[in-house]
Amino acid sequence: MSNTFREYVKKIGSGVHTGKDLTREEAADAMKLMLLGEATPAQIGAFLIVHRIKRPTPEELAGMLDTYAELGPKLEVDNLSFNYPVTVLGTPYDGRARIAPVTVLTAIILATVGVPVVLHGGERMPTKYGVPLVTLWQGLGVDFSRFSLEDSQNILEKTGLSFVYLPNHFPQAQQLITYREQIGKRPPLSALELMWSPCSSPKVHLICGFVHPPTENLFRETLKLRNFHHFTTVKGLEGSCDLPQSRTAIIGMNQPNDNPKWERLFLHPQDYQFKGKDVPLESTEELLKQMQQVLEGENNPLMSLAIYNGGFYLWRCGVCNDLKTGFDEAKTLLTSGKVRQKLQEIQG
Repeated sequence: MSNTFREYVKKIGSGVHTGKDLTREEAADAMKLMLLGEATPAQIGAFLIVHRIKRPTPEELAGMLDTYAELGPKLEVDNLSFNYPVTVLGTPYDGRARIAPVTVLTAIILATVGVPVVLHGGERMPTKYGVPLVTLWQGLGVDFSRFSLEDSQNILEKTGLSFVYLPNHFPQAQQLITYREQIGKRPPLSALELMWSPCSSPKVHLICGFVHPPTENLFRETLKLRNFHHFTTVKGLEGSCDLPQSRTAIIGMNQPNDNPKWERLFLHPQDYQFKGKDVPLESTEELLKQMQQVLEGENNPLMSLAIYNGGFYLWRCGVCNDLKTGFDEAKTLLTSGKVRQKLQEIQG
């Protein structure tokens, strides 16, 4: 048992009138005690459920991410030979259960034009047990679960796309996953996965998906504390960074200038002839079939969503000067076979 960790639980768990938030340093230490297994399971479970009820502060999340940066894996990105900064796509680890994802297709589209992309996650996990990204990659012939961190680094340098796989690359964080099932709720750790960059430098472009509007401000304040100034927030499909076609996309953009500027974008799909229903996720097998068809340039319900998302991110990452050009370019890349060729390169 950790006496220090017990004090942290007491501090945040003393109720509305006497409970207090942790400092950034205390939150960093609490996370370290959990990752290193110095806190007991009872202490960790108590901390996670109390912290969910209390709601984490930006300072607490910044401290926890400080420890992720200290103990977690880091892909070296400073000396990559690409013309664009690395884009990190932050997607909920518990996957997708209702609407078909296009995050993997977006990543390949960006890599095709020289925007390096890093994704991260693990296997199916609570509380949703949705389809994780690693399963989709496996279905497309790339098994990131078998790669070492060195392999992932080499793939990033060679192809401009890589994946940090929790069970292999960050087992300390992986061992905390079981608590999600035991407490029956997403703990505050689930917010970390949307903001975490498993890269060696803060000079990356973070894409953070979210569901609830207060989460966006939590992202902004936390990332500001951690000196991450190039980021995009997306009220996306099931909390991911996938833009919806069925409603207006609510997007926040922080620009990495000397004086960082926050901008709001309400993207209406009907303005670009993308208005329609989001594609239901019927099964993993059907989704993979649809993704393969898109990569072959065939028109199906998922193609429109892939073009919409790919085009937006081509514009947001600086490849295209305006959204219409981005959408046109995404369509061309998919129908010409260039994205399929990029996948073949990643497959090795």
